[in-house]
Amino acid sequence: MVDLEFLANRLLDSDRELAKTKLAEEYVLAKNMDRETASTFAEAVLEEVERSRRKPHNSFVRDVLGLHSSGVRAGVFGVGSRGEGDFLVHSLIARIAHTANKHSKLRVVLEPVDHDDVGGVALNGGAVVGSIDGAHSRLSGYPFLMGFHVARAALRDVCVKGATPLFMVDDVHLADDGDISKILEFVAGVAAVSEISGVPLVSGSTLRVGGDMVLGDRLVGAVGCVGYSYSGVKVKNSARVGDELIMTEGSGGGTISTTAIYSGHPDIVAETLNLDFYFASEALREAGLFRKLHAVTDVTNGGLRGDLQTAADKSSVRIVVDQGKINSLINPKVHRMLRELGVDPLGLSLDSLLLFSPPKLTDTVLQELKRAGVRGDIIGRVEAGRGCYIVRDGAESPLTPLFRESPYTKIKKLVGTEPPERKKEMGELLEHAANEALRKKARVVRRVLLKYRKRGLGS
Repeated sequence: MVDLEFLANRLLDSDRELAKTKLAEEYVLAKNMDRETASTFAEAVLEEVERSRRKPHNSFVRDVLGLHSSGVRAGVFGVGSRGEGDFLVHSLIARIAHTANKHSKLRVVLEPVDHDDVGGVALNGGAVVGSIDGAHSRLSGYPFLMGFHVARAALRDVCVKGATPLFMVDDVHLADDGDISKILEFVAGVAAVSEISGVPLVSGSTLRVGGDMVLGDRLVGAVGCVGYSYSGVKVKNSARVGDELIMTEGSGGGTISTTAIYSGHPDIVAETLNLDFYFASEALREAGLFRKLHAVTDVTNGGLRGDLQTAADKSSVRIVVDQGKINSLINPKVHRMLRELGVDPLGLSLDSLLLFSPPKLTDTVLQELKRAGVRGDIIGRVEAGRGCYIVRDGAESPLTPLFRESPYTKIKKLVGTEPPERKKEMGELLEHAANEALRKKARVVRRVLLKYRKRGLGS
C-alpha cells in the first residue's frame, strides 16, 4: 500500500520534480497506466497537497487543522505491538477520553482509564457494555480469516464481562486497488462468528483506505460488540488475595494465525477457528458463576506478561503462576509451532480465559468448563504483595511485559523487543502532545458550545 500524500509531503520540500516522478512511478506500477496519464495524476496529487498546506486566515480553523507534532513515530514506540510502549500510548488515549466521560449523561461504570477490555454505562439496574477491536493488519490477504478473528475478539471482550452479547457491528476499509471480494469475504468471516454464536450482525460501514490518495489492496477493519449485564459489570482488575487463577485452553486467534501463515505452518490456522471462549462464558454465566468470580479477563494484550502485570498492578496484589501448567493449556499443535519458531508464548495473545476464583468455587467452575467441552486448570494464585512472578523448574522469577509483544514473525524479530534509546524522552514528548490535544479539545468545545448556549441548548 502506497500513501501518495505521505510521499508528496516527504518529497515536495526538497525536489518537486522528483516527487512527481516518484508518484508517477507508483501509478504505473499499481494502475498499469501509461507514463503520460500517470504524470497527469501525479501532478493532481501534488497540486492538492500544495493547496492543503495553505494556512487559513481564520485563527479558529488554523487551530483545528494544526497538529502539535510529538516527533515520535508509531513504529518506533511500538504502537499496536501490545507491550510497554503501546500501554503508555493507550494510557494517554484513556486520559483524553476520560475528560469527556466526566460530562456523560449516563453513569459510566467502565472506561479506558480502567484498562479493561470494554466500556460500559449503567442502565435499568444493569449495564450496557461495548467493545471494538481492530482487525489484525497482517491478515489483509486472508479477509475471511481477518473478519472471523476480529469478530471473535470483540465478542470475547463482551463475554468476559459476564454480559449477554446483543449484537455486533463492523467497519471495513479497502484500498483503491483491492478486489471488492475482500470486503465480501471479511463480512462473511464476521457473519460466521455471528451465526455460530447466535449474536446478530446488525450494521456496518465500508470505505476506501485513504480514498484516491492510497494505492494498493490493503484491507483494514474493525468489529464492535454490544452486550447487557443484568448484574453489573465484572471488572477485570479486581483480583483478591487467596484467589486461584484458572486458565482455559488457548489456541490463539489473529496473532497465532499470522504466525502460522508467515512461518510456513498454514495448517495450524484450523486450530484457531473455534468459539470455545463463547461457550465457556455462556456456561459460566448461565450457572450463575460469573457474578461469584472476582475477576475475568482473556489472554490478549501482550499475552500473560501484559495481562497479569496489569491485574497485579491495578488490584495491588502479587500473582504467581506456574510455567508448566500454562504450557499444558496451550493447544498442543500451536505450542509445538511456537517452540519450533522460538516464540515466547507468554508474550502474545493466546485467547485463553483467565478466571480469578475464590478457592471454594474453583471445582464448580472447572466442572462447568468441562461440561462446555473446554479444558481448564489452575495455573497460579494471588498473594499479598505486589508484582507478577512465574515458577520455572521450582524457581520463581519476575514476569514482566516487554516493550513489544513476543516477536512472532521474521520482521518482528528484526525489529526486536528492546525499547528505543530515547524512551524516557519520547514518553515526555507524548505526554506533552496529549496535553496539547486536550487543550485543543477544550478550546473547540468552548467555541461550539457557546453557539448552542446562545440558543438555550447544550449542557
